[in-house]
Amino acid sequence: MNQSKRKGPAVVMPALFTIFITVLILHSTVSAETEYEDGISALAAVLMDQKSGRVLWERNPHRSLPIASITKIMTAILALELGHMEDVIVVSKEAADTEGSSIWLEEGEKKTLEELLYGLILISGNDAAVAIAEHLAGSVEEFAMLMNEKAREIGAVNSHFTNPHGLPDDEHFSTAYDMALIACYALNNERFREIAATEEHTISWPDHPWDRIMSNQNRLLEKYPGGDGVKTGWTQKAGRCFVGSATRNDWQLVVVVLNAPQMWEDATALLDYGFNSYRQEKLLYRGQVVSTAEVTKGEERVNVVVAESFCYPLRPGEKAVILYRINLVEELSAPLPAGYSLGEMEMFLDDAVIGRVELQAGQAVKRHPVSKYWVLLWATFWE
Repeated sequence: MNQSKRKGPAVVMPALFTIFITVLILHSTVSAETEYEDGISALAAVLMDQKSGRVLWERNPHRSLPIASITKIMTAILALELGHMEDVIVVSKEAADTEGSSIWLEEGEKKTLEELLYGLILISGNDAAVAIAEHLAGSVEEFAMLMNEKAREIGAVNSHFTNPHGLPDDEHFSTAYDMALIACYALNNERFREIAATEEHTISWPDHPWDRIMSNQNRLLEKYPGGDGVKTGWTQKAGRCFVGSATRNDWQLVVVVLNAPQMWEDATALLDYGFNSYRQEKLLYRGQVVSTAEVTKGEERVNVVVAESFCYPLRPGEKAVILYRINLVEELSAPLPAGYSLGEMEMFLDDAVIGRVELQAGQAVKRHPVSKYWVLLWATFWE
């Protein structure tokens, strides 16, 4: 592939060779963790940009720890991807008898998957988790296998699940970083976002004089500006655990705190740190011309444009040192339709790739008419 690398995407440049521009700007290399270490009680924590996955703050991000009921984020992912909201589930004795937090399911009771999901996320029903697992996989053990497969797919390679609810098990663990990845993945699902952001929901309770009224245990929804998710958790072994999210100006951050005595204070302080210390910068715009390229047998050069906008959270001074590299296909031939994929642009910060976007043909390029070839050939002959 052809490659070129430069500072700033706005200037049109040749795309058939490599250009590296060295930016001589001094900038701070002090880590966010060093700057914000003392005020956080969590044994492990991560603050992550939901869209890009950039880690904005971390402490012991890859330390294996019990995770209590934030396990249920993974359970919800599989329920949404493998099930249907209208599925009717008959509650088993095993599900109804599950210990710990509960939505008071009764053996033989029929519930839709949607109802169980609200009970799972809002008030952390362990019984709902088992009912979902049995419905989707036949057993808790088989469902745990699906959870582990999904974790690997997401990139959460330091996690291992043995159950759908997070009750203590020495072989059931994750990390702050993995749980941030899992939460970011879950938040890409519109239905998950809707359920996680619901403050209160009511489901039926047959043969009782009242329905089940479920109030979300996530204080962030009410107390933090922009708070919109995700899930609380606690066991004596895991301590207080929380995965939270907040969105401001279409920019969403995800925070994970594990074994955090001051769970709410930690989460809000880290979110404040992220929103105050970083800015969501739009580095590329959809349709932006970043280069032109020769088209063999074409009537003109083609404009190389960005297929989708690209945003990234940056600290002060970082935008100035972003490097861009264009990678185009080896040869382009006419006729070339508008929107044809031409390659990609990579973006670098401190020598690390922070993103890639597709590059496309900005306009259709027609093939030279045959008569023009004779003119060109004749002109070449007499040169």
